[in-house]
Amino acid sequence: MDRSILANLPIVLAVAERKGFAAAAKQLGTTRSNVSHAVRLVEDRLGTPLFARSTRSVALTEAGETLLARLAPAIEDMDSAWDDLSSRKGKPSGLLRITISRVSQSALTPLVIEMARRYPDVRVELFTDDALSDVVGEGFDAGVRSGDIIAGDMVSVRVTPPFRTMIVASPDYIARKGRPKTIADLEKHDLIGYRLTSGKGLWRWELQDKGHAVEFEPRGPVVVNDSPHGVALAIAGVGIAYAWEMSAREPLTDGRLIELLPRHSTQKPGLFLYFPKRASMAPKLRAFITVARDAAKNWPSPGRA
Repeated sequence: MDRSILANLPIVLAVAERKGFAAAAKQLGTTRSNVSHAVRLVEDRLGTPLFARSTRSVALTEAGETLLARLAPAIEDMDSAWDDLSSRKGKPSGLLRITISRVSQSALTPLVIEMARRYPDVRVELFTDDALSDVVGEGFDAGVRSGDIIAGDMVSVRVTPPFRTMIVASPDYIARKGRPKTIADLEKHDLIGYRLTSGKGLWRWELQDKGHAVEFEPRGPVVVNDSPHGVALAIAGVGIAYAWEMSAREPLTDGRLIELLPRHSTQKPGLFLYFPKRASMAPKLRAFITVARDAAKNWPSPGRA
């Protein structure tokens, strides 16, 4: 193989993953002109364009898709080999890309802080998206989601203890509109809806009624695609929100929110780090797993606050 092509393939892959020359340059820590030059060199050597460019977007051509489908796994293996060499020196390094949901941001913050302290040669990039991302297809090293929605072929490592879902509202809202006493009463209230960023239907509230799982479709004046925003609107008195415990814990503690219908709440298995099996070989990911497991030792036991 032409060595000039081999040396520049990681740049081509970065442009494909980030769907842009400027974004790829930022990821790689170089200039846009260097990225453009590298792509043009590879295209010239191959005699075919790899990207279709416009003033607004960059997309792979059919030839580009065919090439990268074959080469991306090989480049990933080379990255892992490089990381393995670094780990033998006791220094995990490189870019660790993790897709997370918005409700998991607070749980990930202390882990990222600890990663920066222990492993300064690892750069952690968190990409927030409430849709369930394909970590392999979208170029991530790992993802963090609730354990009940992770695909069975993924390796998973616990990040948080189990937690509850909650129905919450502000004291002001309850004073104006009253407190629902049953699930059916929710039909009479202003409910804050939530839509996944994938654009699919409204998220149905998962509730429990006499030991049976119940799904309730909220209807009200506002729909958001950011669950913490829904909690903020509930604090402002706009309506009743459905929230995960970690998002509502602080405003519940200080009285800005009140939990409604607690007997109908559901238990979630907790947040998990998930990744394909072979990815765990990378020292940068092993380092993050170590940090997550060490943090788990400080979780409160059921008998402690």
